Amino acid sequence: MRQGVLQLREFYASPLGRAARTMVARKVNEAWETANGLDVLALGYATPFLDSVSRGARRAVAAMPAGQGVEAWPMGERNLACLVDETTLPFQPSLFDRVLAVHALEEADNPLALLRDVNRVLAPSGRAILVVTARHGLWADAEATPFGQGRPYSRRQLETLVREADLEPTGWTRALYAPPFGWAARWAEGFEQAGALLWPPFAGLILLEAVKQTFAVRPKGAKVRARAPAPGVLQPATRGRALSGIATSGAISSGAGTNGYGEALGGGSVLVQLHGRRAE
Repeated sequence: MRQGVLQLREFYASPLGRAARTMVARKVNEAWETANGLDVLALGYATPFLDSVSRGARRAVAAMPAGQGVEAWPMGERNLACLVDETTLPFQPSLFDRVLAVHALEEADNPLALLRDVNRVLAPSGRAILVVTARHGLWADAEATPFGQGRPYSRRQLETLVREADLEPTGWTRALYAPPFGWAARWAEGFEQAGALLWPPFAGLILLEAVKQTFAVRPKGAKVRARAPAPGVLQPATRGRALSGIATSGAISSGAGTNGYGEALGGGSVLVQLHGRRAE
């Protein structure tokens, strides 16, 4: 069962939640740099990061799973958020250039089906960033936070799941090294810098980027039935013919023949190319 949207909103309004939002948004912005002219989908509960990620985007939509609930986004403007079935997204195929999934996989009933539908709505060469709780991080057991719910992932597990959905992992990083306690929010920036150098395996989150690859379809060759030679008795080759399998070149003068080894069998001369050797 998914967490409710009110619990998620309350967490991100807290000092610890604001610190988590800052660290994650920074990593996403480093990966994507800009969304100018692109179509962006935020899946799960990604609205805390969407304001900075979608800056300059042509279209941005927040899709929230039905089990979680939905809230209006952006605040005070025309609503661009909707309630969806996470495995049957109500969007046309190949619609979005970017997909950001936060609080989407960990509590999904069928993570593979969710990612396959992400693949469906991604445009060719579109990119998705999946933000999940790290299995070995401190936040995986922090049940008082949204990251302590559902199933955490290791990087290898996440890559395997992504490939099963026919997406190709292209990069990954870690974030959120501060311990999951309220007092740590004040020094979150220091924890982030020190943790990346001193204890990288204990980061709270894994961010993995995957791309939708499209390949040209190779045409299949037509099957042609070969005409079999009529059965009969093999006849010995005449002395005037080259042995089968040896290519000859040049001109034979005065109608002289060869014995298959490049030797003339009569007047005139013969020029034969035998595996790169020139003989007269």
